[in-house]
Amino acid sequence: MKMLGLTGSIGMGKSTVAAMFADEGVPVFDADAAVHRLQGPKGKLLAAIEDAFARTTGAEGVDRALLGARVLGDPAALNRLEAIVHPAVAAERVAFLAEHPNAPLIVFDIPLLFETGGEAGVDATAVVSAPADIQRARVLARPGMTAEKLDAILARQMLDAEKRARADHVIDTAGSLDATRARVRALIACLAGSKGRYPGTSNA
Repeated sequence: MKMLGLTGSIGMGKSTVAAMFADEGVPVFDADAAVHRLQGPKGKLLAAIEDAFARTTGAEGVDRALLGARVLGDPAALNRLEAIVHPAVAAERVAFLAEHPNAPLIVFDIPLLFETGGEAGVDATAVVSAPADIQRARVLARPGMTAEKLDAILARQMLDAEKRARADHVIDTAGSLDATRARVRALIACLAGSKGRYPGTSNA
């Protein structure tokens, strides 16, 4: 089994790429989805989050807008939240691995892969990337998104250039969906076969 850590900044197309891996039959562990389950109705983390951030949870789980407002721009608060969430997500990941013992390739979709040192736990890393103007246009088209919110999010994410430099593979999503899917298929073949990088990726 090979484990690929998939990451990318907001608006780069990481979720689309993760879905393409899944379409090809590759098991994909979605860290964000795990967080949603853990923070949803009757989620395992509700009590701990309520203790740390009073009045941010209810019958429907964590109020993500309220919790986000409490931690955005407050590094100490964000650290407290991450200390609750990250160990629980790690446990979910271990369980996911146990469910797929014979898979030749597993993808771990982790938005803050490099920021949290998660690359140490995988065999290879891939960053989903696109030019900054495309990224910004994609994100600002989302409902409720503002330039200020985007800037705050980007401020806590590693620069795309640094992610590209650190990743073993770069999946460029600036082109068509078909072009991106071709890159995903080539990477799957690369990881299942030879150890070299596939055409169309780089470390630049």
